[in-house]
Amino acid sequence: MNLLLDTHTLLWWCENQKLSTEAAAAIADPDNLAYVSAASIWEISIKQARGKLRVDEAIYDICSEDFESLPITHTDARLAGSLPNHHRDPFDRMLVAQALARELLLVTRDSQMGSYGVNILTA
Repeated sequence: MNLLLDTHTLLWWCENQKLSTEAAAAIADPDNLAYVSAASIWEISIKQARGKLRVDEAIYDICSEDFESLPITHTDARLAGSLPNHHRDPFDRMLVAQALARELLLVTRDSQMGSYGVNILTA
């Protein structure tokens, strides 16, 4: 199974909190590939810089060591921009676009993302 972690899912995983049993098991399963999008790193960095989020800098090492990196491509950007306006958050729209383009299971608690037809595993 190939997973894409929503930003909050990544944060909760790194802080050992709040994940559903199914999501935690899927992320921990060595047979699954779990991706972290560049969009999530960008979102975390912006929120840190604005003082809206405090995270241990080790999160960046965890991302590099434990998860597959998912860059943002031109195709991703075009798809994210063309999605219906179900969700206003540009980071979430990018994650949806990436999950759709690569047929990834999006691990999230954001119920609005399901309106795009993306496959979701509830975090």
